[in-house]
Amino acid sequence: MKARPDGDAPPSEDRRAGRVKPGPAPGWAAPALDSVLARVAVTRAEVGDRFPLYADPGTGAWRTTARGSWTGGFWAGLLWLRARHTGDPSDREAARACTARLADWAGADTSTRGLILWYGTVFADDGERIRYQGARACRDSFDPELGLVPWGSAFGGPRLTARVDGVPGMVPLLATVDVEAARSHLRRHLDLCLGSRPSSWSWLHAEATGWTACADPSPGWSRGPAWLLLALAEGACLPDGDSFAALADTSAPASPVPLADTAHPSGPLDTSAAAITALALLRLGRRDRAVGVLEVLVDRHLTADGRLLDGCYDLPAGTAVRHELIWGDFFLAYALAELTGQVAGGTG
Repeated sequence: MKARPDGDAPPSEDRRAGRVKPGPAPGWAAPALDSVLARVAVTRAEVGDRFPLYADPGTGAWRTTARGSWTGGFWAGLLWLRARHTGDPSDREAARACTARLADWAGADTSTRGLILWYGTVFADDGERIRYQGARACRDSFDPELGLVPWGSAFGGPRLTARVDGVPGMVPLLATVDVEAARSHLRRHLDLCLGSRPSSWSWLHAEATGWTACADPSPGWSRGPAWLLLALAEGACLPDGDSFAALADTSAPASPVPLADTAHPSGPLDTSAAAITALALLRLGRRDRAVGVLEVLVDRHLTADGRLLDGCYDLPAGTAVRHELIWGDFFLAYALAELTGQVAGGTG
């Protein structure tokens, strides 16, 4: 990651509010959004009441889950983006039904509730109850001694872990009921993730030894800095969030679409990391940089039928390493919708 030029910084008031004050969107943005949201209808017809996870790059067929796992909120979010886009009552009903199915995650012991419940309800017409229940449960899970909501035990492994993918979504979700807990959660992860060289994206806590860096995910994992940048953009929307915006202002992606893991220079890319980054840059008011990332995604990685390919789910396991990923589609659609003015805000 490299330093940003100072001239790219808009007024801090605009950064904190998450406002983007650009000129007209590029001509390719609206057609790209149309194609991604048209793909949502095709996916919905295929998966029924299951949740899509990743799709084969050749056939487009989805691997699905029954409950959505940590990605369920992105499918609900996509359905709501489509419903807002079309205004079709059937699209709205499908989105509403999907969001309702996220309610069981409110009490699950996982900090990915931020990803599930924030992004699954942020565009919903009637998501306040589920979001509030999740926020209250997350605050109850907040560990004041550790200064964060632990990663949790819902997906196995040690409960007292801190992972960077447990920060985005959790920051605005917690802030709806406890702003100080939200700040603490973000700051603790910043201290851990950025306090080592190279950066470590997962940490295990033990009473005798304190925090110890974990080897997985690896330091070169591209979604690590992308998730952290998104969390900083969310933190910048908090009251007195300028310090988070300033920290985000010191870094930018080294390339529009990063390698899935820099330790594997001949390995696959991860377009999902780029889509996350693009939204974060927009939320921080870094429109030109965001547009550059989005243009590469649309020009080189988005198919005519709206599939964002070249996402990498899990490189070490060899799982879906050049695929369409549901969160890649979501963050691309979210960023394009914000760029074209079809949605405003959402993380502030």
